[in-house]
Amino acid sequence: MINNIVKNLESKIKLKDFKLNSLLEVTNAINSNQNVNKIIELYSFIVQEQLGYNRFILFNRQKKWNCLLKVGYKGKVNHIDVESELSRFEEITMIESSQSKFLSEFDFVVPVHHKGQTLAYLLIKRIELIGEKSSHDLNYMSFVQTLTNIIVVAFENKRMAVLKLKQERFKKELEVAKSMQQLLFPEELPSNKRMDISAQYKSRHEVGGDYYDFISISKDEYIICIADVSGKGISAAMLMANFQATLRTLFEYKKFDLKRLIIELNKKVMNSAKGEKFITFFIAHYNTLSRKLKYINAGHNHPFITNGKKSFNLDKGCIGLGMLDELPFINLGEKILSPNTTLVLYTDGVVELEDESEELFGLDRLVNLVHSYYPLKMEDMNSLIFSKLDEWKGPLPLVDDTAIFSCRFF
Repeated sequence: MINNIVKNLESKIKLKDFKLNSLLEVTNAINSNQNVNKIIELYSFIVQEQLGYNRFILFNRQKKWNCLLKVGYKGKVNHIDVESELSRFEEITMIESSQSKFLSEFDFVVPVHHKGQTLAYLLIKRIELIGEKSSHDLNYMSFVQTLTNIIVVAFENKRMAVLKLKQERFKKELEVAKSMQQLLFPEELPSNKRMDISAQYKSRHEVGGDYYDFISISKDEYIICIADVSGKGISAAMLMANFQATLRTLFEYKKFDLKRLIIELNKKVMNSAKGEKFITFFIAHYNTLSRKLKYINAGHNHPFITNGKKSFNLDKGCIGLGMLDELPFINLGEKILSPNTTLVLYTDGVVELEDESEELFGLDRLVNLVHSYYPLKMEDMNSLIFSKLDEWKGPLPLVDDTAIFSCRFF
């Protein structure tokens, strides 16, 4: 009697020591930042060699359910619908009978939960105990669940740490892209006796793909342009930064001929974007002495000139840049600007802005607003137009990056 009690106590102490040592081994491996494969090997050794379970499968959920470990089961598991097969098991369950051929191959289902979510399912069987399903197994299952929980949660923490690192890296890249994008826009726009120029811009996301510029090439000649890249985000912002650098470099080399300039820019966009993105672009060359405005519209929303009563769309040009290796046609537009003429350039985020009934803001409303606010300075007119755009969309978000670039020539 006493010998049996002593043996029972020794057995319990031995089992307790085994459990503690196993948990210590696993936690030490995790804390020492062992890779996933090493931890899985240790876990498999404990379950198979020390606990004596010869058949087990561990399913782990990350973006989707994956088989993390398979021992002693020769069938394929990639086709298993884990949700439909196992989601009903919320606690350790002995499989006494099952209509599922797959589940009938195992004795227990051991779910692993963390923060209200099921992260893993362990299916397990002791081959040598076929038909016995004893309390001995039930006693071990709680420990196996704890052991499984430790490694699965550790893997989840590793995954979340990697995800956080990626997010932080992306955030830094976003900050760099945003800083670069700010450099695209001119710091100062002229407001003098010859002209009054102002612009406003709002991006839909942290970074956008809109760009406008004002470049002085002599005391009487100026370049005015606006562009919009297809697609959004960092790649769009980087492409636009490259585009702006190319444009300014070409002007430094005195390439003022607009047709030649457009051909060069198209080549650069094709080389940079590899046909995956394109840029709509409007560029104008204005001479204050002759009052002549030469322009090319490369697939961009039509800018317009107006005297406050009648408007005229600037639509001559070509297709967007980067659509084809060679532009099939390029038409140069020319206009003589009368005193007090206003040129308004904008991106599609203005005219394609929707209200709650999904009606577009449209070009006619923009022209009417310009006519209504015509006596104002360009900065004030742009501010009022943006306030009207905010009223139009109401609580809805911007559908796209939004830019207005207004130029009054006296």
